[in-house]
Amino acid sequence: MELRVLRYFLAVAKQESISKAAETLHITQPTLSRQMMELEEELGKTLFLRGKRKLSLTEEGIFLRKRAQEIIALADKTKADFKASNEDISGDVYIAGGETDAMRLIAKAIHNLQKAHPHIVCHLFSGNAEDVTERLDKGLADFGLIIEPADLSSYDFIKLPVTDTWGVLMRKDSPLAAKSAIMPSDLLGVPILTSNQAMVKNEVSGWAGDVYAQLNVTTMYSLLYNASLMVEEGLGYALCLDKIIRIHDDSPLCFRPLHPKLEVGIDIIWKQGQVFSKSAAKFLEYMQREITAFQK
Repeated sequence: MELRVLRYFLAVAKQESISKAAETLHITQPTLSRQMMELEEELGKTLFLRGKRKLSLTEEGIFLRKRAQEIIALADKTKADFKASNEDISGDVYIAGGETDAMRLIAKAIHNLQKAHPHIVCHLFSGNAEDVTERLDKGLADFGLIIEPADLSSYDFIKLPVTDTWGVLMRKDSPLAAKSAIMPSDLLGVPILTSNQAMVKNEVSGWAGDVYAQLNVTTMYSLLYNASLMVEEGLGYALCLDKIIRIHDDSPLCFRPLHPKLEVGIDIIWKQGQVFSKSAAKFLEYMQREITAFQK
């Protein structure tokens, strides 16, 4: 299975048409059609459902599309790492992270890094803890930003000198907005939106104690922005971390911390034994500088 053929496959999957994909790839339609048939023969699976007007992916085709995207991304990343100049450091740094205000430290490190090495390009990927560790494990990210609690037994890491605070995102006109902090009993009988991560559930359930089993959880979310829109439209109260949603004076939303206070640590992690590209090693150097400056 060649990288070239996987690129062809991804083009066909995107265009949903052999002829349209052939145009974008600048090859003939019969050549592309033959390549796709040979790919199916090689894998022993049907990858496309061939309709009158368009192609659609079979279940096996959907699986291959995900794997092909990962393979191509890793191949491109590897090629870029080898192309990095010895004199003037250039290349790509891939960072995957959860939603947290600690990303400001990452931003400052990137800012200073690119001032000194303008040919380094940083790629940011947002996702939950499972998304982040999956990208690290597959070599699709150099670093991950993880919100505790998390299993870090397979990673090297630096604990950042910041914490995030758990609380509740709500409308300003909601009854609980009059409180300065939210206790577990305050959440009884109201619709709750909460993260779908198992680690988060354990953290919040530990805070809420016996009350947690009585909460009316109506919506699970992976990233907070869409959940904040649900809250804004009156769907309920979102358990979340502070400062992820920027609340301004005109915003209909407000944030109230939990009581007892619940704070979590933040870690930047990478695979144990990771061999960094020059650009990734340079990012880590600037990240460590930023942490030192923050602690002074």
